[in-house]
Amino acid sequence: MADGAGEENVFEGVELGIGTWAWGDRLFWGYGQGYHQEDLEAVFNSCLNLGFNFFDTAEVYGQGLSETYLGQFIKKTNKRVKIASKFMPFPWRLLRGSLTRALQGSLKRLGITRLDRYQIHWPMPPINIETWMDAMTDVYQAGLIGAVGVSNYERGQMLRAYDVLAREGIPLASNQVEYSLINRKVEKNGLLKLCQERGIKLIAYSPLGQGVLSGKYSADNPMSGVRARRYDRKFLEKLDPLLTLMRQIGEAHERRSPAQVAINWVMCKGALPIPGAKTVAQSEHNARATGWRLNEEEIALLDAASDKL
Repeated sequence: MADGAGEENVFEGVELGIGTWAWGDRLFWGYGQGYHQEDLEAVFNSCLNLGFNFFDTAEVYGQGLSETYLGQFIKKTNKRVKIASKFMPFPWRLLRGSLTRALQGSLKRLGITRLDRYQIHWPMPPINIETWMDAMTDVYQAGLIGAVGVSNYERGQMLRAYDVLAREGIPLASNQVEYSLINRKVEKNGLLKLCQERGIKLIAYSPLGQGVLSGKYSADNPMSGVRARRYDRKFLEKLDPLLTLMRQIGEAHERRSPAQVAINWVMCKGALPIPGAKTVAQSEHNARATGWRLNEEEIALLDAASDKL
């Protein structure tokens, strides 16, 4: 049995998390063009003031800048901050001890001695899932992490991880996957249901479909950059009926926006959304997705419109 001294449920009381993929990322999100470190610090403080203290990061976000910035911000607050990060199993990381060294790097950048949750970022070869779960057992039992998670794991992969940990009496806390009204794969293939059956929290990244569900974009006002290749004008034309419905439903809930409806829909499905925020306005906007719930009829209507995409 693993030593769980000091362990707490990192998800207790958490309705909404904050994804920090964009914090320092220049290639995909354009960090340095329109938002900078001081903007991110303002976002961090805004989230804490709004009552949201669960931040999800990774060693590869911004090539370590996301963790570094979070670490700098944490030093300036006396509020409890919950941090989750991720280990990337690069193909040149061939030894079980690679995970411990990577974790120590993350802890150093974050300026902390223990992570609330540590996750395997992708189920990449050549090292098998069992070896990485053994490595997770090492750092969990050493008290360096409070919970073990995985990310982007399919059903079978998740069960393999679950079984290895279970033999040591360690729960698999979470599986972080892409999930939104425009990507319901985990709902359709039974992964969401399996997570709920096994007590594994499904963490939904990109709950706004990388911004496409914000309502800001249309065939006449398309996305730019890398995202434009995934969500082109043709897709945005098909998306319009869903966005129209989201606006109508949002109006009935004290004028909530499409983005707030999209995030709330994820919550209603039993998952934990972790939308990103690059500005204080975005963090405040995300916060309005909480404290209320879509009703069953509205969820059914959104599901039906989503199915047509």
